[in-house]
Amino acid sequence: MPHKPTNKITGSRSNELTAHFYEVLDKHMEEVVEGKALKLFEVQDMAEKLYVHPIHLSNTIKETTGKSPCDIYEEKLIEIAKDLLQNSDKAIADVAIQLTYDPSNFTKFFKKMEGITPKQYRQKIKLE
Repeated sequence: MPHKPTNKITGSRSNELTAHFYEVLDKHMEEVVEGKALKLFEVQDMAEKLYVHPIHLSNTIKETTGKSPCDIYEEKLIEIAKDLLQNSDKAIADVAIQLTYDPSNFTKFFKKMEGITPKQYRQKIKLE
C-alpha cells in the first residue's frame, strides 16, 4: 500500500479536532458523574458539539488515535464505573443509574468490557 503524504495543515487540524473531542468527552463525563447529563452522548452528539459530520469525526479520531470514538468513550466510562464501584458504597444499581444505564444493561456492558460483573469486580477489589 503506498504511503500517503501527510499534509501538515490536515495533520494539525486532525490533532486539534482530536484534542477538542477529548475536551468535550471529559466535560460530558463530568456531567454524567455529577448527575447533570440525562443521557450518554452518541457520536452524532459529539460531532454536533464539535461542528463536524459524525463520519468525519469518527474517521479523524480513528486516524489520530487508532481507536474509534465509541471505544474511547467506553474506556472512559468503564474507568469511571470502576472508580465509583471501588470508592463508594453505592449499590451497583445506583452506580448504573448515575451513569445513565439501566442496571441490567450496565452489568452486561461492564462484563463485556472487563470480563467480570460489577459485583465480582467489587469483591475482587476488596480482596486485594
